Amino acid sequence: MRFAQSLSTIDKRTQARRRKERAGRVAEVVAALFLMAKGYRIVRRRERTKMGEIDLIAVRGRRLAFVEVKYRDQPSEPGSAVARRQSDRIARAAEAWAWQHKAYRNHDFGLDIITVAPWRWPRHLIDGLQPI
Repeated sequence: MRFAQSLSTIDKRTQARRRKERAGRVAEVVAALFLMAKGYRIVRRRERTKMGEIDLIAVRGRRLAFVEVKYRDQPSEPGSAVARRQSDRIARAAEAWAWQHKAYRNHDFGLDIITVAPWRWPRHLIDGLQPI
């Protein structure tokens, strides 16, 4: 009986994790469409580097934006969605990516946040991840 209960708990956790993963992927698509509507061109999605993953890389003019997308059930301030440690990791990943892609080395870099919440417009905080 205990074994069956522990399996059902694991199944619930797995299902919850899958729901969050799916919501995150949908949020990334919404954020990409939002950026394209603002005139950005999406260069990469879910880009992995040795330093970590970057959700979106987009360019508009001479600005190259490395974007962290956060899904929230309730609207929140974009700046509060990302911890300092995560911000530093994203900055290192962005720098590693930029050095591997010579065509973008002379662009202005930005570390942005987009929060997505149900039935709300996405919120875009330009340079919201800039390390202090």
